[in-house]
Amino acid sequence: MLKGFVKLLLNIYFSIFYRVKLVNKGNIPPKGGAILCANHVGQMDMFFIGYKIKRMIHYMAKEELFRNPLQSAFIRWAGAFPVRRGTGDVEAIKTALKIIKQGHILGIFPEGTRRKDGQSGTVKPGVAMFAVKTGVPIIPVAIEGNYKLFGKVKVVFGKPYYLEVEKGKKYSNDELIELSQGIMKEVYALLEAK
Repeated sequence: MLKGFVKLLLNIYFSIFYRVKLVNKGNIPPKGGAILCANHVGQMDMFFIGYKIKRMIHYMAKEELFRNPLQSAFIRWAGAFPVRRGTGDVEAIKTALKIIKQGHILGIFPEGTRRKDGQSGTVKPGVAMFAVKTGVPIIPVAIEGNYKLFGKVKVVFGKPYYLEVEKGKKYSNDELIELSQGIMKEVYALLEAK
């Protein structure tokens, strides 16, 4: 009940202070594990993506965001969990795999850092690794806009698709990065198809 009330408040807040356009949000599967992959514009990305989606999206978020107890409690409630960047954070990887295998949606920003210029940044191998290990569909999502108050924000949901991989093959880190780059091309293609 509390989550429903807070979601209502978020709906009211975004409706008043931003001009948000959601495109093809029906592409979110109604059930089953999936990986939602998006470009990273700002710290509010997860809220713009998820505030009108019925399903909870569980995001990997940098551990620095969890240092403030109040902020940590809020983003944990919103579905996020911490990951130590620049390390092979085994606990975060286990948590992510568990989320997917339990039939939930894992949200991930493969570029790691925010990109406000609409250009692709350095892509991490994680999204491809999770897709290879779990075999669940990937949902590409593209965000663009101005996060200043009363600015326009557009969120485009692509059709879920499965990564074409060789079953049983152990992929190298370079191969996973290449696969992740291909996934991000699908994300940015959503912005180009205006």
